[in-house]
Amino acid sequence: MPDPEKNAGRDDLSDRLDRLKDRLDQTKSPEPPVADKETSSVQKANIGQALRLGSEFVAGIVVGAALGFGFDSVFDTSPWGFIAFFLLGFAAAVLNVMRAAGLVAESGMRLKNAQELAKQREAETVRKTQPPAKGNHREKD
Repeated sequence: MPDPEKNAGRDDLSDRLDRLKDRLDQTKSPEPPVADKETSSVQKANIGQALRLGSEFVAGIVVGAALGFGFDSVFDTSPWGFIAFFLLGFAAAVLNVMRAAGLVAESGMRLKNAQELAKQREAETVRKTQPPAKGNHREKD
């Protein structure tokens, strides 16, 4: 004969499971979040920038290695020309990547222009950090 206490325990457990399922269904969002068009365009721009930086880096190293190989084959200095031009290619690649990322000034920028730009930035920083002079501001009525 079936035990009524066991059936009551199973019914209680199934009721609790049903309530838990209902609560979980309420907390779940019905649709996955849709990415904003603005966010996706920013992501595409970032991916494009990363591909550009990577390709510039690889290209600099490949060009340096090719020049070194050519130098070695012409002057029979193997492997020193390859090593020297490979390292020069690496340095050029790092510089190109830094320029493309905006961390280094462009190569066409003259020293005078760079100095003027530095002075302008310094003046702007000083202006922003100094409190306004007394008497230059109006009191509100």
